[in-house]
Amino acid sequence: MEYDLIIVGLGPVGVTAANLAGQWGLRTLVLDKSDTVYQNPRAMGLDHEAMRTFDNIGLAESIAAHVMPYRASHYLNADAKLIKHINASQPPFLLGWAPNYVFSQPPLERALRSNLHSQSHVDVLLGREVFNVDSAEAGVTVSYRDSAGAVSRATASYLLACDGGTSPIRTNLQLNMEDLAFDEPWLVVDVILNEGAGNSLPETNVQYCETERPSTFVVGPGRHRRWEFMINEDESPAEIISPESIQRLISRWLPAEDYQIWRASTYRFHALILERWRVGNIFFLGDAAHMTPPFLAQGMCQGLRDAMNLIWKLAFVKRGIASTKLLDTYQSERAPHVKRTTEVAKEFGQTICERDPARASERDARLLAAVQESPGGTIRQSLIPGLENGFISSHKPAGGLFPQPRVTTFDQQQDLLDRFTGQSIRLVIAEGFKATEALLAAFDDALRGVQLPTSIVQLSCAPTAHYQYQEHDGVLAAWLKRNGCDVVLVRPDHYVYGGASTLEEAVHLIQDCFGKLRS
Repeated sequence: MEYDLIIVGLGPVGVTAANLAGQWGLRTLVLDKSDTVYQNPRAMGLDHEAMRTFDNIGLAESIAAHVMPYRASHYLNADAKLIKHINASQPPFLLGWAPNYVFSQPPLERALRSNLHSQSHVDVLLGREVFNVDSAEAGVTVSYRDSAGAVSRATASYLLACDGGTSPIRTNLQLNMEDLAFDEPWLVVDVILNEGAGNSLPETNVQYCETERPSTFVVGPGRHRRWEFMINEDESPAEIISPESIQRLISRWLPAEDYQIWRASTYRFHALILERWRVGNIFFLGDAAHMTPPFLAQGMCQGLRDAMNLIWKLAFVKRGIASTKLLDTYQSERAPHVKRTTEVAKEFGQTICERDPARASERDARLLAAVQESPGGTIRQSLIPGLENGFISSHKPAGGLFPQPRVTTFDQQQDLLDRFTGQSIRLVIAEGFKATEALLAAFDDALRGVQLPTSIVQLSCAPTAHYQYQEHDGVLAAWLKRNGCDVVLVRPDHYVYGGASTLEEAVHLIQDCFGKLRS
């Protein structure tokens, strides 16, 4: 069977891409060398974009028991003084979800894989190791072997390499990665607290910015807690990972009898970005394309954005409603976004990892002054950029994230807006826009002969038409007013194509968007 898409790697990014591909009707084959979900936690943080993605897939309720809102992060110096405070924005939430979460990775991945059973367009083959990829203008051919050594081949129009930080596909193609100059050794320890233990632990996340040994404490869901310790120059990973060493490190907070070690691993935290995200019909996603230090909890989120960005574009091209040039916007949009987010994470890491006492003292003075100026701290979401270029217009708020209010429909259904519109191109109209009928007519005219998935959303205090919605908290109305527009056009991945304040501007925006798709 010839597929539209082959995905290599069924980690969180690969399995999310597979679910999205199934929703878009792409005939997809997924190959993974392992037979099971990796049983230990790795990623621990996700944000509201990730939760919005999981909800679009239909998983928000099934993963609820395995996630909880992220606590604020306090940065303490060696004197236990608060030198930095990273907080989350308060409700009502811009995207309909809490801004940040901690989660347990194994059950999340199991839920994502289980959801693939409902995707009739997706085939999953586990225990298959890909050993060769041939790419040509017409598509790709993948050779793989099962655990018994039997070799098979499959062909597809495109391949997504979601095969992790060591990516054999990337390695075989000898692709270079830009090094953002961050390379630090750390020990990561996950524990499960025994019943009744841990009452004396911090109630929020803490970054211990201490020159003797920088470390991190993270509150996980349930009784899951994580410590991360920087490895000193006179220590080896093999030595520090021993149970005795781990117990000694954690004894500052807990006695050994209060917890069970779930997982302990040593890592080198890197800041790397692939220089070529696409080679012919091969695309790289997640850790295969970039590695982000964990200090902003954005590593996995970056890969999920890759999947959301690329899958709808592949579907548009395969359906013949967009030219292949649309696929070129994958790297031009994602690479700058990833680089900026990684640079912020690196800046946080450098704050935490400072080992020189004199520079640490200067850091403390600078940050303490900032805390006094802004006692509320930094809002974590303000640190994540929008899109700078690619498939967006030049009209504000192009490249920003489209809000998701909770709404009531004309027939009195109540839910988050995405659950009514799905991943479509949305024409969003403010309440009271005087040229609504003319705008809808222009929108219909632009769609004539094109099978684009579209939705219309107009705010209304008393909905009477199927495209009218009453929002509950004023999030979207306030956002429109703040951005000075009455009309916006939104992409399927929830990024804004562009905005307008008049009928003439709105019609031009629609024509510009649809024209770019076809060109």
